[in-house]
Parts: sequence; structure tokens; C-alpha cells
Amino acid sequence: MPTYRDEVVILRTHKLGEADRILTCLSRRHGKIRAVAKGVRRTSSRFGARLEPFMVADVQVYIGRSLDIIQQAESLGAYGAQIAVHYDRYTAASAMVETADRLNEAEATGQQYLLLVGGLRALARGEHAARSILDSYLLRAMSLSGWAPGLSDCARCGLPGPHGSFVAQAGGVVCRDCAPAGAVHVDVATTNLLQSLIAGEWDEVDAAPAGATAAASGLVGAYAQYHLERGIRALSHVLREPAQPEAARR
Repeated sequence: MPTYRDEVVILRTHKLGEADRILTCLSRRHGKIRAVAKGVRRTSSRFGARLEPFMVADVQVYIGRSLDIIQQAESLGAYGAQIAVHYDRYTAASAMVETADRLNEAEATGQQYLLLVGGLRALARGEHAARSILDSYLLRAMSLSGWAPGLSDCARCGLPGPHGSFVAQAGGVVCRDCAPAGAVHVDVATTNLLQSLIAGEWDEVDAAPAGATAAASGLVGAYAQYHLERGIRALSHVLREPAQPEAARR
């Protein structure tokens, strides 16, 4: 019987019939997967709770004609409960899995899988502000897909920076001569924060002033949505002012 095993993150689910669900997953080795989980909506289901959005599981999958079928599932990361009870975490996680779902099949690599798992884990643990985790994820996901923003030299002419304008369509910061009318002004603090978000320099990210954090979030959202060629619906529900991570509040 043609089967395979893989680690997956559940991105979204759809009801099918009276008791089944269609799952869209990002896997470690097989890219994006759409598979049927039979009977998971019944209270007697053995692994229904393991196949909810934001959960990470080791699954055995039967290769079907149109949709694969999940035969077994073992939990690897039960992040859904810790995320769902916090609005900022839930909306950030929703934007992250929506982005992962929007990426083309060719971009759904093992690195994208590990990046998403790491982001969901950080959200579940409250390690940093939810919006900062989301911004870092979006920048890294874009970079892995070949859309890393230029944050030093001019993205159009290559003139060494720093520069004071950011244009998503151009691919990052641009010099004064290349900046079109209406280009977004970006100060040094915001540019440095964007670089720290990509590099995962969390001490710098957590210490950034609120103004730079808010400005960076707006630029990241615009940049990601431009390159995905359509809006990320969950971003409209993400809190504009990032909350402090729980560790900082304590």
C-alpha cells in the first residue's frame, strides 16, 4: 500500500461530510499536503485533537487518487491551546499559517517548515511580543523564497546606504534619486530593527522603541503582501501595538 510518513504543521481545515475534515498541511519533506482525516470530528476520534490548526504532528499518509488520507498521527508540538487563549498570539499565528499556505509549492521547503514550527513554538511560549515574532517570520519566509528586502544599499541602483525611503515594489530601501513620490520614510532605528528581525537578534528587537516597532510592522506587512500578490486577511486583525512578552511583564 503506497504510504509515507512526515512531520507536518496544520495550516487550515475544512469540514467534509458528517465526520471528516480536509487538512492543508506544510510538511518537512513533501511540501504542502492536502489530505483527508476521516472521523476526526467524532468525539471518539483517536487523533482529532492532534490535527487542529497550529498543531505539529508526525503523520502516516496513504496516497489517494485525488486527496491523500491520514492514517495515523502522533503529536510533536501541541501549540494550539497556548496560542488560542491569547488574542495577540492567535491573530499572529493565523497570519503566519496563512502566509505559509500562500507560498508557492516550490517554496514550501523543509526550511520553511522549520521556520514556521519555530515561530509557533515561540508564540505558544510567549517568548517575545507576538507581533515581533510575526514580523520576523514574515521577513524570513520572504527571504527563504528569494524575496529578501534590501536594507543597506539602494534596492534599485545599488548606491551604498543608509537610505531614508522604503519601497516594497522596489525590494527595500532606496536612495533619494530612486525614491518615487509618496515613498515611505524610514529612519535608522526602523531599518536597524528590520535587520534585527531578519537576523533573529532578539535582544535588539525586544529593546526597540515602540515607534520603530510599529513602523517596522507596517513595512513588513506591506512588503509581504506585495510579494505574495494578495492580502493576508489575518493581518487586519493583528494588534497594531505589539504587547510586551510575558517574560518582560514578569
